[in-house]
Amino acid sequence: MSESEIEIVVDDPTAPEPDSPPVTDTRVVDVTVSLLLLALALTLGFDNWRTGIAWDSTGPQAGYFPFYLSVILAGASLYGLVTAFLGRNEASETFVTRAQLRRVTAVFVPTLLFCLVTQFLGLYVASFLLISTFMRMVGRIALWKSLLTAFLFTAIMFVTFDIAFDVIMPKGPLEAAFGY
Repeated sequence: MSESEIEIVVDDPTAPEPDSPPVTDTRVVDVTVSLLLLALALTLGFDNWRTGIAWDSTGPQAGYFPFYLSVILAGASLYGLVTAFLGRNEASETFVTRAQLRRVTAVFVPTLLFCLVTQFLGLYVASFLLISTFMRMVGRIALWKSLLTAFLFTAIMFVTFDIAFDVIMPKGPLEAAFGY
C-alpha cells in the first residue's frame, strides 16, 4: 500500500479488552482434557471388553472394534499428557482470559439451557426462545426484529419437519394444545 492511500481500521467495540487477566493457561487445559479423554477411553474400553472383544464363528464380537478405538483414544490421551508434562520448561501461554471466557459463556449457557428447555417445552418453543434471546442479548437487535425472525424461523422449521417431511421432533405442551 502506498503512503498516499488511507487505511481504514474498524475496531469491534464488543471485542474483549487485551489487558484482561488470564483464567487458565494452555498446559492446564491440555492436562485436564487429556485426563478426561483417558477416563472416557478406559470406561469405554472396559465396557466393550465386557461386551466381548474376540472373534467368534460369525466374525468379531460387538465390542471388538470399539475396544480397539478406545485403546487408540487412550494412547492419544497418554501422548497428550506426556507432551504437556515434557513441555513444562517452556513459557506457558494463556488459554483464555476473563473477558474471552465471559463471551464464550454468553453463548454456552443459553445453548445449554436450550438443550434442557427442549426436554420440557419442545424443540420449537426452545428454538424460538434461543433465537430471540441471542438476537436481542448478543446481537443487540431490535426486539420486534428478534421476535419476528425467531417466529418465522421456528414456523418454517415446523412446516418443513413436521408437515412436509413428517419427522418426529421433540414436542411440548404448546404443540399438544394445537393437536400435534
